Amino acid sequence: MTTSGGPLLVAALLLPLAAMLAAFVLGRAQAPRVVACALPVGLLLALAILADLLCSGEALVYLLGAWQPPLGIALRADGLSAAMLLTTTVVLGVVAWFAWGDFAQPANAPEARQPLMFWVLLPAVWLALNTVFLANDLFTLYVALELLTFAAVPLVCLEGRPETLRAALRYLLFALLGSVLYLLGAVLLYGVYGTLDIAQLSTRVHPGVATWAAAVLMTVGLLAKTALFPLHLWLPPAHAGAPAAASAMLSALVVKGSFFLVIRLWLDVLPGEMMLEAGQWLAGLGAAAILVGNLVALRQRRLKLLIAYSTVAQIGYLFLMFPLAAGLVGMGLSDAPAVTGGLLQAVSHATAKAAMFMAAGLIYSTLGHDRIEDLQGVAQQLPMTVLAFALGGVALVGLPPSGGFMAKWLLLSAALTTGQWWWAAVMVIGGLMTASYVFSVVVRTIVAVDPEKMPKMAVPRYREASVLALAIFSFLLGCVALLPFEVVQVGRLGSVLP
Repeated sequence: MTTSGGPLLVAALLLPLAAMLAAFVLGRAQAPRVVACALPVGLLLALAILADLLCSGEALVYLLGAWQPPLGIALRADGLSAAMLLTTTVVLGVVAWFAWGDFAQPANAPEARQPLMFWVLLPAVWLALNTVFLANDLFTLYVALELLTFAAVPLVCLEGRPETLRAALRYLLFALLGSVLYLLGAVLLYGVYGTLDIAQLSTRVHPGVATWAAAVLMTVGLLAKTALFPLHLWLPPAHAGAPAAASAMLSALVVKGSFFLVIRLWLDVLPGEMMLEAGQWLAGLGAAAILVGNLVALRQRRLKLLIAYSTVAQIGYLFLMFPLAAGLVGMGLSDAPAVTGGLLQAVSHATAKAAMFMAAGLIYSTLGHDRIEDLQGVAQQLPMTVLAFALGGVALVGLPPSGGFMAKWLLLSAALTTGQWWWAAVMVIGGLMTASYVFSVVVRTIVAVDPEKMPKMAVPRYREASVLALAIFSFLLGCVALLPFEVVQVGRLGSVLP
């Protein structure tokens, strides 16, 4: 049944859709203002959904056209959805604030493709992500994934350089391959169980050859879109070659859309006994991503490439939650610590990595390059930017009171509780490797040089302030664990009980 807060879910989809269409119709001069007006309203909507969820203690549901699934389509928001809706709106709001300096055109300037496309694609990404977080059937989620792909790929090649076009094409090929595999798996589930609604599938799905085949197909497709090792080859050139604001969106949010579907698939749809077997494989790929991504990041000479390979590593942490959740439930305990740790890691990474990519963009625009060995004196020129980069790095390493610390603490506690000490060892080693390259970059930036030799290009203070604000948010995110409620558990369909 549609709940009292259900119309908020529809509004969360209509708002970015209206912003996207209005930005396209009104053109380059008004598009930034349209997005700037829509995002605060979106933040209020996300907060209203979260408040309704906490007050009612139940998921928000809206049946489109009052048709019941499987014939109808249902929108549904639980604690996971609400947290990701709020994170998406916050990150996009700061990115839009930051991007005003790069993509806002004077009224009398000649028409340019790049700024208009950016302001149309930003609400398109917002719409696609909100649909991913709210849709409750596998086919609608497929449509949302495709919309996310076709909104994200043009962001990679906004500048039109040959290398960015190649990176965008590689991204598109990986994404389309992932979509085909995901759709094949969804078709298998529909053929066996007669529905694609997640709530209905959660009560019908049982282990079997067809179920395992569907699970493998869908998971591999989603991993290709998430860029989990070894399907990560498209990510570094795509994220490093895009404009700073676009890189922030791609790394912080876009890869989280497909990861969110992995959570839905394994925690809400598939039975727990399958998770007990598959969780170790997913976490094994995650551990490989942590080690390989950090090792390659250590060898990078360009700052944006270093941050991009760091994203490959940080994605790996997200997949450690699956065997830990299964292990907790296997012991008769709640899987909340593992699931909360995984979600908090996703939110912490989104805020920290967006801040770091935007900081790298300011450094590049000031120096004209992002060579790590030539970053001496940057702290003199861009003190707030360097501080933001350092705070984002602290969150990635997992030092208190950052969100990364609380996420890793929850995951480490779950690993030790379930006796899976090897995942704890991977997290500790990964944190030390992350600390080494973050420390190396920060140390180079604070080396003093002759002010006369520094570039004289000034960066607007509001752009530095936007980056620093997001980094501070990520740094203090761990404090949310002190709040007297468990957001992630509200409205969940079930756990990984076998």
